[in-house]
Parts: sequence; C-alpha cells; structure tokens
Amino acid sequence: MPVGIIINALSVLLGGIFGAIGGRKMSNNFKDGLNMAFGICSMTMGIYAIAPMKNMAAVIFAVIIGTGIGLLIHLGDLINRGAAKMQQLISRFVSSPTGLDQKTFDATLVTVIVLFCASGTGIYGALTEGMNGDATILISKSILDFFTAAIFAANLGYVVSLIAIPQFIIFIILFLMAHSIYPLTNPAMIFDFKAAGGVLMLATGFRMVQLKMFPTADMIPAMVIIMPISWLWMTVILPML
Repeated sequence: MPVGIIINALSVLLGGIFGAIGGRKMSNNFKDGLNMAFGICSMTMGIYAIAPMKNMAAVIFAVIIGTGIGLLIHLGDLINRGAAKMQQLISRFVSSPTGLDQKTFDATLVTVIVLFCASGTGIYGALTEGMNGDATILISKSILDFFTAAIFAANLGYVVSLIAIPQFIIFIILFLMAHSIYPLTNPAMIFDFKAAGGVLMLATGFRMVQLKMFPTADMIPAMVIIMPISWLWMTVILPML
C-alpha cells in the first residue's frame, strides 16, 4: 500500500485548504523564515540519503550524465509546458483570487504544480517506496509540502489543494513502475539510487534558500540511469581495476 504517497497527497490537499482559510494572516517574514527552514531540511534529507552509497564514481557519473541528458532534451522546459497545460485545466474550475492578476496567478500556479508533481524529492520518494516500501522520504516531504501548500494557497486560494490529484496520479504510476523493477536490483544498486536522489534533494535545498538555482528538473534523468550505471560499474569496470 502506498502509504507515503497517500500522506503526501493529503498534506497538499489539507495544506492548501489551511492556507486558503488563514494563510493571508502570515507575514512575509514568517513565510521567508519557513522557506529557509524547508531548504535546510531538504539538505538534511539529502545528506542522510547520500551517506550509505556504495559506488561514489557510479553516482557521480549518473548525476553528470543524467543532467546532461536533461539539458539536451530540455526536460525542465518540457515539465513546465506540461504544468502549463495542467494549469489551464485547473483554471477552468477555479478563477484567480481577488487582487491577483491572471498572468501572475497562472505563472505562480505553474511553479507550484512543478514543485509538487515533478520535484526530484517527490519522484525519488515515490520510486523508493515502490521498490522497498520505505515511505520515510515521502512522509518527511509531506511535512514540508503541508506548509509550502499553505503559503502558496495564501495567495492562490483553494486551487492549490487540487494539485494533490495529479500529484497522486503521477506518484502512483512511478510507484507501480518501481515495484516491478525492484526484483532486478541488489542492495548496492539501491544504496546508489538513494544517493543519487540525495544529490537532487541537496540541489533542491540550495534552490529553496536561493543560494544556487540548480537545474533540478533537468537532473531527474539521473534517477533513471543510476541503477544501470551502478550495475555496470560493479560487474564490468571494478573487476578490470
């Protein structure tokens, strides 16, 4: 049962409702302070995931090659376009709140959709739970997502809660895919996979505190190629060294 995915979707749903009702009373200093805390929490989760890795070279190769692939195919732009189409569908049912022009509303909503539906942490968490049932990453992410949804809902309104629906669908698809891949893996490959996800969580943390805007969306392919590279490193390259 995808417990982490259900909790994560509920956190966005409830956080959006909470923010729409009382979030307007949050001061800008309070919001900025929370965002800084979110960033350091993401970095902490990343460091925790990286620590047990087995093949550092494989992880580094995967991150570099995966990011290169993402940049070449403009994955970040593709994700933004998909989010824009999703935004158009959602906006048919919910209009922009009073005091917020439609252009700003649309641009911010696209950002929120990408954040909740296509973040490296979310994808990594869904895949991890699908492979070994570990919901820790998604449960930790849910705490951050609840308050993030509340902050965005303070400006965007109840529309933020609706993002829980596509998020749940996307994560369930990833969960089912990972569930079928897990029997083909070994413990070392799993640790390297977690380490690659940890790198993305570190990059996300840097973006949250606005220290460095890493292309986290373009780094997502690293999560796809890390296991084949880890297997290749252990079975082909290491015996030759």
